[in-house]
Amino acid sequence: MRDREKLKKLGEKVKEARKELDKVIVGQAEVKKIVFTGIFAGGHVIIIGVPGLAKTLLVNTLSSILGLKFSRIQFTPDLMPGDITGTDIIEEDPETGKRHFRFVKGPVFANLVLADEINRAPPKTQSALLEAMQEYRVTYAGKTFKLDLPFFVMATQNPIELEGTYPLPEAQIDRFMFSINITYPSYEEEIEVVERTTGERIPQVKKVMSKKEILDFQRLIRRIPVSKEVIEYAVKLVNESRPERTKFDMVKKYVRWGASPRASQYLILGAKTLAGLSGRPTPSLTDVRSIAHYVLDHRIIVNFLGEAEGIKPENIVDFLLENVH
Repeated sequence: MRDREKLKKLGEKVKEARKELDKVIVGQAEVKKIVFTGIFAGGHVIIIGVPGLAKTLLVNTLSSILGLKFSRIQFTPDLMPGDITGTDIIEEDPETGKRHFRFVKGPVFANLVLADEINRAPPKTQSALLEAMQEYRVTYAGKTFKLDLPFFVMATQNPIELEGTYPLPEAQIDRFMFSINITYPSYEEEIEVVERTTGERIPQVKKVMSKKEILDFQRLIRRIPVSKEVIEYAVKLVNESRPERTKFDMVKKYVRWGASPRASQYLILGAKTLAGLSGRPTPSLTDVRSIAHYVLDHRIIVNFLGEAEGIKPENIVDFLLENVH
């Protein structure tokens, strides 16, 4: 099967998966689009929103539709790294009486890991995910254990309750391909949510994809060609977010740290995926622009002056999208 035919099949499969997801999650079309983009790009996603917006339900339902092994880690202040990666336990051989250590795998050994309220655990515990997110493996007591692919981390974060929370280290937040802010449903959508969730009938979803298909589609996305013009635009956007590189006074004045080279990679990979999901053979500048906020907002850090004047990273990204040509 040629790549164009495979792209068409990918589009049909994602359309079917979206239809199944719509049975459970009302509205949130943009959130669904970006989550699917992250999955087929092979990236991790952090979803930021107040409680009660179905963040956990979204991830759990997605795992059923895509045929992925799901695990949920509830991050709390007393959570230890071993509670995520796994730990050694002592076992005794009943015949010989000898004792030995056996590694018991933790919840990170799944295909889709929900890191619920990730900012509630201290940095030491948060960092237990770093190797898994980047290298797709876990090292414990000098031994390395490979994770089953595909592997995704979808984290949730509550933006309003800051007591008892810890900011995510820059190294970790940079490993999330997309950051999505999920908002309240519209009036009409909320009516539909209430009607669906307070009745006797519980929506059931069916599996529409396998792990092998997801991995095949991820490789297909990587093969999509990109014009040099699109790559140059993505890199220019990222470069202009850095105060030591930019020509814009606003960035120099308000930005402490700009986006990393990983942002350039994710802009192009995300644009490729958007094109692939739409059945297009190559991404455009519009694809890069449409995911810029999801890739850049959490990577740009404003300085003290910016915070004092109410400047947010999304304001910087808006400025760059208007002024970088």
